[in-house]
Amino acid sequence: MQIAFLGLGQMGSAIATLLLDKGHNVTVWNRTASASETLVERGAKLGVSSTEAVRSADIVFTMLFDDQAVEDVLLTQKTIEAIPANAIHVSLSTISVALAQRLETAHNAHNQRFVSVPVFGRPAVAIEGKLWLVVAGASDAIAEVKPVLEAFSRGHSVVGGRPSQANAVKLAGNFMIGSMIASLSEAFTMAESQAVDPALFLETINNALFQSAFVANYGKIMLDPPVAPGATIKLGAKDTHLFRDAASAGSAPTPLADLLQHQLDEIVTAGRGDRDWPSGFLRQTRAKARESRS
Repeated sequence: MQIAFLGLGQMGSAIATLLLDKGHNVTVWNRTASASETLVERGAKLGVSSTEAVRSADIVFTMLFDDQAVEDVLLTQKTIEAIPANAIHVSLSTISVALAQRLETAHNAHNQRFVSVPVFGRPAVAIEGKLWLVVAGASDAIAEVKPVLEAFSRGHSVVGGRPSQANAVKLAGNFMIGSMIASLSEAFTMAESQAVDPALFLETINNALFQSAFVANYGKIMLDPPVAPGATIKLGAKDTHLFRDAASAGSAPTPLADLLQHQLDEIVTAGRGDRDWPSGFLRQTRAKARESRS
């Protein structure tokens, strides 16, 4: 089975590496060619263009940053037209529901199959092969790609027969992460204002209420920021926009997401959008508390 992998950022490189380690034949392509070098050294073939990379593929993976990047590579550059008939495009990117619907239509027009598989997990989780995958698409296509998906995940959930349903679930999940980050930020800051150690607060509240490894891990990331951002505030703002757009299309109200959007956009406008999302949001909340006290 021939695999093409387009998009070699932190997440894409980690996933492509695992596919190679599992013995798959992988052709890689990235707009910044230098990102391909390590993978080529590990045995990947180099696609000189996105269209050349997919031309003989049975499965095409894309892990591109946002809607604009996906549209540019697949539609503007006409890469989608180079994908063989009956091949399967597996989109790992966090994209809008509307774009996923457009891609499904485009693939149908070219007699190709499309499975949307957005992922849950930060880059460190991807490196360990422990991502959780949200899967939607035709059952035959899902069955065909499932053994490959297992190479870089700890499990998956099939959420529907329309690819865009997976993107809806991913955006809703990311909104819940954003809400948790915001609530932890305010709770940490309130605890600190009463001379309570935030790490002790996190341990106490998680043991008493949530008993969640997820809350514990994100809380630790917030209190002990990573050297390199796992997900930036800009990314959080983008995903919250997409969540609200999807909700609006379905006439679902989003009062909490509206407030979160305002807070994220405020940080981005202030020039701090490249900071790590969890720790950067806490930093902003603490700064506002200091301003209030001064």
